[in-house]
Amino acid sequence: MLLCTVRTCHQPLVRDERRVICARGHSFDVARSGYINLLQPQDRRSKLPGDTADAVAARRRLHDRGVTSPLLDAVKTMANVTTDDVVLDAGCGDGFYLGSLDCDAHGVDISLAAIEAAAKRYPDCEWIVANADRFVPYAGATFTRVLTITARMNSNEFRRVLRDDGRLLVAIPAPDDLVELRGAGRDRVQRTIDTFANDFSIIEQRRATTTADLERDAVHDVLLSIYRPRDIERVEPMRVTFSLDLLLFIPH
Repeated sequence: MLLCTVRTCHQPLVRDERRVICARGHSFDVARSGYINLLQPQDRRSKLPGDTADAVAARRRLHDRGVTSPLLDAVKTMANVTTDDVVLDAGCGDGFYLGSLDCDAHGVDISLAAIEAAAKRYPDCEWIVANADRFVPYAGATFTRVLTITARMNSNEFRRVLRDDGRLLVAIPAPDDLVELRGAGRDRVQRTIDTFANDFSIIEQRRATTTADLERDAVHDVLLSIYRPRDIERVEPMRVTFSLDLLLFIPH
């Protein structure tokens, strides 16, 4: 059940033709592509928050090349989603991971460009523009799975919307992710476990890593996706590492 995102309201939203409306009269239109924009002015720090359209398009081109398919396979295995599951992807981006699952799927992201791309590519899922850092616009105990793939870490809200027998899957960039382009990163595993410690216990941990030999335009897309653009003439083909640390939690 969707909830109204107007501050202090949080009443259930019901569908009324091409809009959703709560008992207090707050109304939100359903876009032509099917998504619903619940983002409130106080929940954004800029006119167009979240990923830009260029970054979203660059990531989609990488996904379509198959570069990230091994990471998707690892996420699928770890999440162990079935057709009976109700799944939330918080910070879903263009919907690549969630849209590839066979389930009752719901994605939330603050980026209008990302949600619009997700809604066009995966029309059978529900796509919501909202700030999941502050409030996940769903009723309590709605989901059997919550995913956050290099995205949001709102422990209290994830616990609220997750059922007691549910699972939380968190994916974070591993230290060797894109090491050829931005150098070695920090190991964020323990810090992430600590972030969720009040509401969740970790039950499984693994690392998914793949490499790809990328042509110049694909390397350029990687740089666009991480906001390190260069003139394409300055980009060279190279082998690039993609790596995620996957952490599976159960709620307290």
